[in-house]
Amino acid sequence: MARVCDICGKGKQIGYSVSHAHNRTKKEWLPNLQSIRVVQNGGTKRMSVCTKCIKKGRIQKPL
Repeated sequence: MARVCDICGKGKQIGYSVSHAHNRTKKEWLPNLQSIRVVQNGGTKRMSVCTKCIKKGRIQKPL
């Protein structure tokens, strides 16, 4: 399973963690993905969706 939102395509971001002495080490930030059931094409399907898409209502949950 890739760590990418199935709705918006948000994935990991890569950068540096910088210490006080300015030593830089690689770091990655992962999106907050939730595995939820979504109504799609008349049926239900399990998808990994970021919490921002859930809050904005870009998905429809089954009743």
